[in-house]
Amino acid sequence: GSAISPLVMGCSTFIVATFVLVSLHGASCRMLAAEAGEESYVRADLSQLTGCRRGENKAGLASLKRYLNHFGYLDNQGADEFSDEFNEDLEAALRTYQMNFNLNTSGVLDEATVQKLIQPRCGVPDIVNGTNLMKSGRHRYIPGVGHFVMHYSFFTNMPRWPDSQRNLKYTFSTDNQQYGAEQLRSVFSAAFAKWAAVSPFQFAEAYEGEVADLQIAFYSGDHGDGHPFDGPGSILAHAFAPTNGRLHFDADETWLPDATGTNGVDLESVAVHEIGHLLGLGHSADINAIMFPTIRRGERKLNPNSDDVQGIQVLYGS
Repeated sequence: GSAISPLVMGCSTFIVATFVLVSLHGASCRMLAAEAGEESYVRADLSQLTGCRRGENKAGLASLKRYLNHFGYLDNQGADEFSDEFNEDLEAALRTYQMNFNLNTSGVLDEATVQKLIQPRCGVPDIVNGTNLMKSGRHRYIPGVGHFVMHYSFFTNMPRWPDSQRNLKYTFSTDNQQYGAEQLRSVFSAAFAKWAAVSPFQFAEAYEGEVADLQIAFYSGDHGDGHPFDGPGSILAHAFAPTNGRLHFDADETWLPDATGTNGVDLESVAVHEIGHLLGLGHSADINAIMFPTIRRGERKLNPNSDDVQGIQVLYGS
């Protein structure tokens, strides 16, 4: 499919989710812009770190530490205090990361760990205030079927849309002259329909002049919310918990309506994930769930699985 062009919209605060990618290529580590208190994201040539282990000192490890710090695996030491030493703290952080993503918990930067680290992913931390959300599975008993462990999660204090708001209206930026509007409408209509099918919500595009509950926009770079996009490759999108309703995509990415088998980013797949955040879902440790933190380039992942469905129905009923 063809790439989709950018939109521009107004600013916001209180970010909850961001897709990021740590690039496999490039000879040097590059620090992404950190503005308005935003934690620094890192793009590093992680392939050069494959095989690194405790006791080694190698360029690029400081960047990896900043990345792991953002997602809650390392204590905050300040952006300039991370060194290139592979110390015991980094080893422990990697073991926890490997456990969360069902990898060999060696504490070594093996090939499988590097491959997971370079996948695009949502930027909401996996560990918050010492609580590992990726391992907060819930037990549920279904009579006649048995016990299950559900891996869905919610934001702190479980923000949700009030009972009076089950018909949500969405809108796109009005600065949309260069954009394939009908293609956009088709992709997002399909993405919203995935959640409408498993929840009490109905979604419709707002009429001109009508107040919308959800706002969708494509930005380049610093767009005023303290969480700047970085151009092609790393941060892909971010969304906001109820009832903020704002969903932003990086306009400099190559967004495809169907990225299957390509090196592009599948817009509908990312949209379905981010809509889950707009409705109040956090991340799931179930690799098959829409709300799993990572997505591969060329991957098309559209349908909420049983874990996603259980999560949304705990919040809102069936």
